[in-house]
Amino acid sequence: MYYIDAEDGLAKAARFVTPHGIIQTPVFMNVGTQAAVKGGLSAVDLAAVRCKVQLSNTYHLHVRPGDELIRDLGGLHKFMAWDGPVLTDSGGFQVFSLSGLRKIREEGVTFASHVDGRRIFMGPEESMRIQMNLGADIVMAFDECIPARAERDYVELSVGRTTRWLERCIKTLDNKAFLFGINQGGLFRDIRAEHARSISEFDLPGYAIGGLAVGETHAEMYEMLEAVVPNLPRDKPTYLMGVGTPANIVEAVARGVDFFDCVMPARNGRHGHVYTWEGKLNLFNKRFERDAAPIEEGCGCPACGKFSRAYIRHLFKAGEILAMRLCVLHNLWFYNRLMEEVREGIICGGFEKVRERVCGVY
Repeated sequence: MYYIDAEDGLAKAARFVTPHGIIQTPVFMNVGTQAAVKGGLSAVDLAAVRCKVQLSNTYHLHVRPGDELIRDLGGLHKFMAWDGPVLTDSGGFQVFSLSGLRKIREEGVTFASHVDGRRIFMGPEESMRIQMNLGADIVMAFDECIPARAERDYVELSVGRTTRWLERCIKTLDNKAFLFGINQGGLFRDIRAEHARSISEFDLPGYAIGGLAVGETHAEMYEMLEAVVPNLPRDKPTYLMGVGTPANIVEAVARGVDFFDCVMPARNGRHGHVYTWEGKLNLFNKRFERDAAPIEEGCGCPACGKFSRAYIRHLFKAGEILAMRLCVLHNLWFYNRLMEEVREGIICGGFEKVRERVCGVY
């Protein structure tokens, strides 16, 4: 069930009820692709940085350690010791990201495993079976993520196939209560809008927008959101997949989006780039060599409570993994707290002030 608590323009503050808790939106989902956040973070750490939803990947967990193994050990929640909501990506993005290792046909996609080269077939039925084995609260329909600059003829064929795959997902899933359909259409407004209307007819619990943040400009992304979101049900959650920067997120919220995920905060943290309300800092810079301040004054994250910029910089220079861990902790705290402030702004009628603050910095 999905309940809208407040609206500020097109921005929504809502609640989505799952078997493992209520998700308050707008929300940023912390990405644990292989049941852990890269940088040495466990489920205990996710709770400490105020994570609301953990996202894992169907393809990667199917390849290693195997979805049946995870099922036999009690499902993903028990396997990684996380008792909050879990969303699993369907594996469709790997249709895009493993372009040199796969072949697409109507039945599904044949991959060469990036781990050992063995051939793997995945279609809608296989994706649903794997996600059910993992025990996710929210499962994503199997789709093809189209390159941003794909030709119109190919986009039309691919979108039609993605819709047919969605129908097969619905027929296969034991309980479609938490199945999200995915909108595709490249950078064609009319295809995007028509596909949004088409998948809305399935009356699913939620809808995602895929195939963005894959090479298009920010302006093009926002244009596609303006074409798609009005054609999706406003009384259902909308998820913008793989996005993004703080500014991308608040701009998408302003256009009616609820859910987000991105590897950016963890990936940047592992390279010493940290987010603050004064902008992004590179802790490798020599100016932080003797800086005794935390990453950000007043931050409540586990890193800022005890450790200085100088110490974290030293750890990076010394090749200590603790440096990555502390920066990832901070970045995920920043993103999760940002979403809390966005939600509070919508409820209080002050979303535009939050939007201006974030876009002024990022």
